[in-house]
Amino acid sequence: MSLPALPKDFSGDFKPVAKYSAAIKRPVEPVGQYFLAHATRTLRGHTWSEYEKIEAQKNVKKVEETNDDDDFDTNQDPELLAHDPREWKECDLYAVLGLQKYRYKATEDQIIRAHRKQVLVHHPDKKSAKGGLNQDGFFKIIQKAYELMLDPTKRRQFDSVDKEADVLPPPKPKSKSKDDPLPYDFYKAWGPVFDSEARFSNKKPVPSLGTAESTKKEIDLFYKFWQNFDSWRSFEFLDEDVPDDTSNRDHKRYIEKKNNSARKKKKTEDNRRLADLVKRASLEDPRIKAFKKSEKEAKEAKKKQKNAGADKAAAEAKAKKEAEEKAAAEAALAASAAKVSNKKAKEAAKNAKKKNKRNIRNAVKDNGYFGASDKATIIDADVETLIDAFDDVKLGEVAGKVHGSDAATAKAALDAVAKELTASGKVSSLKYFGA
Repeated sequence: MSLPALPKDFSGDFKPVAKYSAAIKRPVEPVGQYFLAHATRTLRGHTWSEYEKIEAQKNVKKVEETNDDDDFDTNQDPELLAHDPREWKECDLYAVLGLQKYRYKATEDQIIRAHRKQVLVHHPDKKSAKGGLNQDGFFKIIQKAYELMLDPTKRRQFDSVDKEADVLPPPKPKSKSKDDPLPYDFYKAWGPVFDSEARFSNKKPVPSLGTAESTKKEIDLFYKFWQNFDSWRSFEFLDEDVPDDTSNRDHKRYIEKKNNSARKKKKTEDNRRLADLVKRASLEDPRIKAFKKSEKEAKEAKKKQKNAGADKAAAEAKAKKEAEEKAAAEAALAASAAKVSNKKAKEAAKNAKKKNKRNIRNAVKDNGYFGASDKATIIDADVETLIDAFDDVKLGEVAGKVHGSDAATAKAALDAVAKELTASGKVSSLKYFGA
């Protein structure tokens, strides 16, 4: 085989880096069950339907020769028997094979033996021999189911959408209070639900729901596993069939794109459904409620103890503050009283000083200026000079001597104090007293 020549307008810089190795003849031999089936049909000139019947007849003989006690249901629903084989994907394929009691738990050996039993009962030749109606359509569905169940990938796709294997959660409690008891047994109601969902887990083993005696660690690990659930569930089985012809590639791409979008949407919805289911189970789990209640009580007790200490400290601080405020109030009251007392004392001293001055002046006037009324102005001036020179003590002393005294006594007292003040230099301009 030689490579085609380069285009004439090719202007690239092409440099070979090596030469092709010499050709070697290799024998190619087709093998496998599918090639053998193809070869058998081709050599014997059988159509696909004829080949299926022949193989099914072989299975019939094997079933007749074996005697097993498997619980496979061969009595099919009339509606299922009359189902259009072109719509085989809408059927319950486990029920078609009589495996509805086993479903995703059915083993490959059980599938094979169940198929044999179904063939034995529903093969068109068997129906005709018994005088029954020819149910070739249902037999085709049996073959489709059998082929799908023996293909691990296709079976997993069907199991992903097998609603008959789903276990629905219990009805939501009507009571809105979280503390009210559940109207059902939590473990009996939710255990089968999680067991059913566990079939989609990529991680094994899947932790069980447990019992009322499960530890908090076990419960936390259980819900953590389901909150991070790794699911292999897919929705290819629900794809719209892509046309086999390749004449319209755009339409084919459109269908494939549409299917991919639908798968992603269903996957997102299923993830949300599972998340809501796990959240609801955790909210209704009586063990979690008990743990939360216990934690709340412990927290409240600790808070109460802390508050008790804080209350004691607050009470002590309050008492101290009240004592300080009381002491401050008493001190302020005492200071105010002292201030008032000082003010009164000052006013009393001031009034006494005025009174003493008045008594000295009156003593001079009442005694007729000591018989020298013509010198009244000089005498008044000397009296004011003396009064200004007196301190409070001296003023009171002199006032006591002259008040109510006769003229001689009063004059003698004033003369004596005038001489004393003159001698001390406190006054120097007296014209009447002390002469």
